[in-house]
Amino acid sequence: MRDYQTLDLVRDGATDWLTFNRPERLNAFNPLMVDELLDYFEDTKSAPETRIIVIRGAGRAFCAGADVKDFMKTIAKGGEADFQVQRKVSSIIYAMRRCPQPIIALVHGAATGGGFSLALAADIRIAGLSARMNCAFIKIGLTGADMGTSFHLPRLVGTCNAAALMYTGRFIGAVKAERIGLVNDAVEDEDMLEVAQGYIREMLATAPLGLRLTKDALNAAIDAPSLTATLALEDRNQVMTINSPDLAEGLAALREHRPPKWN
Repeated sequence: MRDYQTLDLVRDGATDWLTFNRPERLNAFNPLMVDELLDYFEDTKSAPETRIIVIRGAGRAFCAGADVKDFMKTIAKGGEADFQVQRKVSSIIYAMRRCPQPIIALVHGAATGGGFSLALAADIRIAGLSARMNCAFIKIGLTGADMGTSFHLPRLVGTCNAAALMYTGRFIGAVKAERIGLVNDAVEDEDMLEVAQGYIREMLATAPLGLRLTKDALNAAIDAPSLTATLALEDRNQVMTINSPDLAEGLAALREHRPPKWN
């Protein structure tokens, strides 16, 4: 396990609990946190023992986006230099979507700007009633489209709702976020952990290869140009699992009325 300075990583069996750990700055990310997030999510590609990732924030907030105080030292240096900084930050989102493990985000307090983008890049979002999310970028003279927001938001909530959030930077709370499909569950903050554990138990009850290939197929289907392309990927993945030991174990467990014992 890496010794991170801005992240707290706890491994509980097959689940990684990754906590943004800059509570004094509402977990706003600085250049070091960007490096550590990239290191962690890139490393997950070669960590089959990790099956599920939970991301959350220490203290009063999930993540208040970029730490402007720190980033102002590295930006506005000209087009090429600024593009390199921007591309490095946005690479976190790509790494999150490319990692094979499903990601659960526990969102409480502020999830603004880049913090909102990190939540959107998760697979399942559980929001505490304290959550306040927004595309903060547009409120400080930038665009409302950053770190994948223009990709994820309309796919989650439709272009009409996405436009309202991205064009104004207005905040959205947990209850409305659940109503429009932005989060899976809106619950009391103290209940988020219990809800997350329910998802974790159900996902850990599935075959490891099957779960990973399901995330792979879902990601590909979002970008697929046609039903033909989607079916081709699904058929390939199903053949891979048909020829794995998992199918025989799953069928045996079904016949014997017992939980499967995955290899």
